[in-house]
Amino acid sequence: MRFDKKKKNEIINIENFIDYNKNLKVEEKTFKKLMFAYSVALKELTTKIEIMKDEFEILYDYKLIDHIDTRIKTPESIINKMEKRNLKLTYSNMIENINDIAGIRIVSPLKKDVFSIKNLIQNMNGINIIKEKDYITYPKKSGYSSYHLIVEIPIDLSKQNIYVKTEIQIRTLAMDFWANLEHKLKYKPEVPMDDKKKSMEWVNCAKIVRKLDNKIMRNY
Repeated sequence: MRFDKKKKNEIINIENFIDYNKNLKVEEKTFKKLMFAYSVALKELTTKIEIMKDEFEILYDYKLIDHIDTRIKTPESIINKMEKRNLKLTYSNMIENINDIAGIRIVSPLKKDVFSIKNLIQNMNGINIIKEKDYITYPKKSGYSSYHLIVEIPIDLSKQNIYVKTEIQIRTLAMDFWANLEHKLKYKPEVPMDDKKKSMEWVNCAKIVRKLDNKIMRNY
């Protein structure tokens, strides 16, 4: 479901959910409130995806989704990302510019399933799609492949309703294997390999993974 201005006006922005104050205790409380909002949004989205997974397995006897992983960024990770982007460390900047504080990764058996899942999410009631990037059709130079969505999830609290941004990554088992292995070995100190050589080898591995995905899909 695309961004709906009329509908969004009925739900307050997450910035109105927090308090701005230079007092340290209030700042800590503010950060906890923000992380609570992101964690609730992640639970809401995870529930929707798990229902989708169960629906296809039980009603259609088809394993559309292999597994789901979730995470919330640590304060250190948020700060590092903001500093790399030369953003002033304010809550307003964090909310506006850091879209992957809450994240869910959906791993499917086949490449065609990735696009089926993407279409199903786009049609979910109440979810606004803010941004999408197709790194499967157009992989990154590093070889990384995945489909990314930035969405807004409405969360219902006892006194207010708010929209919260969440990142969704959808990829195949083969893509997930490559990404996890590349992440673990990228900074491994005991591997004396030239950066350029290492990058080229990972790109070649990614090409093999894409060929594997295509071959599996053709033979399925």
